[in-house]
Amino acid sequence: MLNAEELTPTQRYEHLLRVVRSERFLKMQGLGNEVPFFICPYPPQDAVAMGKHIHQLARRLAQDGIAVVEIDLYHLCVTLLRERGIWERVLEAETTADREAFKELLQGVLDPEEHLIPAMARILDQQRCDVLFITGVGEIYPYIRSHNVLNNLQSTATDHPTLMFFPGKYTHSLEAGASLDLFGLLHDDKYYRAFNIFHVEV
Repeated sequence: MLNAEELTPTQRYEHLLRVVRSERFLKMQGLGNEVPFFICPYPPQDAVAMGKHIHQLARRLAQDGIAVVEIDLYHLCVTLLRERGIWERVLEAETTADREAFKELLQGVLDPEEHLIPAMARILDQQRCDVLFITGVGEIYPYIRSHNVLNNLQSTATDHPTLMFFPGKYTHSLEAGASLDLFGLLHDDKYYRAFNIFHVEV
């Protein structure tokens, strides 16, 4: 069982490539009755290197005929705000509204169940997808919480494995259960149904 924090970015990449291109992963074997969701935690200070490796991984998988769809949650949120004609209003509110009011505004217009997940479903309907990559998690905190995305995504993205890249820790313990700790500091919330990709072997 690997510990993401003890691996170099290159070692993380090599493990991801080995697991994600495997038939067992792509065919979602050995999951029991669990949803095919996987978390790729990594130290936040490795974000730049990780971003490069994510794109390198997607290109390498494409060479093997494996279709990767990457959804950057931050870019998707900006697109949704622009489409609804409220992007400029949001930018203005960011400088005038207090932090809590601004957070409530964004949580309302970007509600995962009502807006974000339907938008992700439309993206997935438009192209072939063997693996879904979810990125941009850190950029949308605290307006959208990763566990809310995953909970709502269960109704949409279970036909293929989903891998969320998470700048922080995904920990399990008998006492506390499972938790997503963004940046290794912010306790996002309990989420039990995803597998740590570094605990997966092929």
